[in-house]
Amino acid sequence: MRLLIACTLAALALPTFLAACSRDDASLEKELAAYQASADAQAAANLQAGKDFLAKTAKEPGVVTLPSGLMYKVLANPNPTAPQPKVTDKVTVNYEGKLIDGRIFDSSYARNQPASFPLNQVVPAWQIGIPLMRKGDSYMLYVPSDLGYGERAMGDDIPANSVLVFKVELLDIQAK
Repeated sequence: MRLLIACTLAALALPTFLAACSRDDASLEKELAAYQASADAQAAANLQAGKDFLAKTAKEPGVVTLPSGLMYKVLANPNPTAPQPKVTDKVTVNYEGKLIDGRIFDSSYARNQPASFPLNQVVPAWQIGIPLMRKGDSYMLYVPSDLGYGERAMGDDIPANSVLVFKVELLDIQAK
């Protein structure tokens, strides 16, 4: 019975497979060019939407804009004399990363597992923003695309030229 099902499925898929194999290079190149044009248009739209979002966010109370373009807002500063990490340190954080439309693309909170990593191995925005924090602090980081992943899409979750918004809680610092 399994052989009969497998043969039936193969017979149904064969015409589609053969049609794909018989396409000429010009047809494939045209399809690829259309896909690239669509991706480029979406990247340009993301860039403009990000600029608009950051301009609006910069006017919100408590938001600080650094010369790099990174923006941050202190949510909690329970111990103003706590240590601050250096870019060469390893940190442990809880975080949630969102796009400007509110879609969450990553969250240590959702995994119930803080993340630990060397600061010098993450996106430039984190290398700039996390060292401003003190152990125990919580910040919002508003990341221009060029301080995040820039023109590269990161899988299906983060489109090219995306502004990223992170809530970050600095839990621990391991000096290197």
